[in-house]
Amino acid sequence: QVQLVESGGGLVQAGGSLRLSCAASGRSFSNYNMGWFRQAPGKERSFVAAISWSGGSTYYIDSAKGRFTISRDNAKNTVYLQMNSLKPEDTAVYYCAADTDVLSRSQFEIGPSGYSYWGQGTQVTVSS
Repeated sequence: QVQLVESGGGLVQAGGSLRLSCAASGRSFSNYNMGWFRQAPGKERSFVAAISWSGGSTYYIDSAKGRFTISRDNAKNTVYLQMNSLKPEDTAVYYCAADTDVLSRSQFEIGPSGYSYWGQGTQVTVSS
């Protein structure tokens, strides 16, 4: 069982920055690839970024490259999403998720079905 709790969302002007955090429970956090997803009103939940279990590899959607940075601190059981140069189209509820299938952790999952555990989400609103 993994429990995930996101924090760090809020209201920011376009061009601003936010850092999201996701605190995980459980002793196996360091074995799991982790992902960030977002869901805007009326849209499906979509992949944003992922990081490997060791932190050595990352993957981003094109619109996040150069603006967002995913990182993790396994000693603190926490994964982060640093978001810079925010745009109004980044407005969404952001979720972190754990991919607990360690047998396939050499590749990133980009679909929601590839993740077993989810946080409750944190709202990010970017005003123009």
